[in-house]
Amino acid sequence: MTVRVITLLAVAIGAAAQAPSGEPPVPSAIEESGLRQLRTVRRVFVDRLTGGETAAQMRDILISSMDSARLFILTENQERADAVLRGASEDLVFTEVHTSADSINAHANVGTGRSTSNSRSQSAGVSLGESESEHSAERRHEAVAAVRLVNKDGDVIWSTTQESLGAKFRGASADVADKITAKLKEDFERARKLR
Repeated sequence: MTVRVITLLAVAIGAAAQAPSGEPPVPSAIEESGLRQLRTVRRVFVDRLTGGETAAQMRDILISSMDSARLFILTENQERADAVLRGASEDLVFTEVHTSADSINAHANVGTGRSTSNSRSQSAGVSLGESESEHSAERRHEAVAAVRLVNKDGDVIWSTTQESLGAKFRGASADVADKITAKLKEDFERARKLR
């Protein structure tokens, strides 16, 4: 029985070693189905995003970013759309506070004393100290959005979640919108390559 287990193990290792490692993994059936449906989408309606007060602004930025990509016709008429982009977003501005303190101290004392007719007393003392503290407050900006593309039957055919603390030349919301569009564009290209 042990020889049989070792033989099966050797066959499994050999088969794994012969598998092509440079090939990308085949998408699962559900992912492939979503990609095939994504390929058929021509017209998209971007629904209102849920979230804080800035969700409406994020929707407008997302529409602008998607329009620049020229993947779909964007429509304001949900009835004409092949798919609807839904989701939630939040754009937060907050203050990050950092406080630190360092301190070094040293003390030394020496003393002798005598109490007789000849009174003697000696004493010595040393004290050193250094203290440093730092307090800083930095204003930060963070945006996050989770969106999904839903077909007319109500099935989710694509989704992503993106977040950003802002990019070098654009704010956090614009960066999130561009990341969502880039991911959609990447997956749309994958869908086109399916046989």
